[in-house]
Amino acid sequence: MNISPDYLRPRLLFRRDDSHKGDYGHLLVVAGCERMPGAAVLATGAALSSGCGLVTLHSTSRALQATVNACPSAMLSENPGAFIRRIPDTLDKYDAIAVGPGLGRNPGTKEALLTLLGAAKEACLPVVIDADALNLLSEVPLWKDYLSEYTVLTPHLGELRRLLTWNGDDELDCFARELCSGYGCTLVVKGFHTKVYTPGKECLVNTTGNPGLAKGGSGDVLTGLAGGLLARGYAPADAAALGVWLHGFAGDCLTRARTAEAWSSRDLVDSLYLGFNELYGNS
Repeated sequence: MNISPDYLRPRLLFRRDDSHKGDYGHLLVVAGCERMPGAAVLATGAALSSGCGLVTLHSTSRALQATVNACPSAMLSENPGAFIRRIPDTLDKYDAIAVGPGLGRNPGTKEALLTLLGAAKEACLPVVIDADALNLLSEVPLWKDYLSEYTVLTPHLGELRRLLTWNGDDELDCFARELCSGYGCTLVVKGFHTKVYTPGKECLVNTTGNPGLAKGGSGDVLTGLAGGLLARGYAPADAAALGVWLHGFAGDCLTRARTAEAWSSRDLVDSLYLGFNELYGNS
């Protein structure tokens, strides 16, 4: 089935006139390190454009400083040192987590990640797992034990190959469906015509996106956006489908305006509203 406006509009959530920020969810973003603060900026910026009520970034001091300069609406949780080595003291106030962009591959970060995923699973918290979080998870033989019905994995093919081994598209499709069915998770396989696999063994094919998205930071934007949609209250499969469509639509608009060459992932964050306008403006 294709992910299209007709597929997405019946699934859209709407805002009540008498609502406040606490009604729309609080996302915890765990991203960035001293060498890669930009990933945290992009993921946090996208989350703030997702419709969720509150966003907190947990990261190192350099990433926090870069983020507060770019995203003054974000709240901050500091991890001392050059890498993330611990998680926030409590997850009780969060409605979803987005983890992975720019984390690096430090062993201490892997231990913090496993603690975070274990606590999130126990608390039934939705989690988007991307980038270095996927790479660190691939080093754990029993990595599937950290998955749940609230998990959304967002690998590109290189990251997915560190988790699974397959021969040919048909075998990949089979393995993806079995993974989601067996563990209740949602899998987003990023690339040309990004695919979203659901726990019901459904494969949803995205209809937006172009080669202009093949730039550093593009995936970080999707992570923050999908995480924000989870915090906003969307079910994991709907958050994934809506996220990849909005992400691709923003890229399509930028490519039409500037060509596929002349825009950046920062521009992508600033263009996410165009997809929301397309969906809500015609609903």
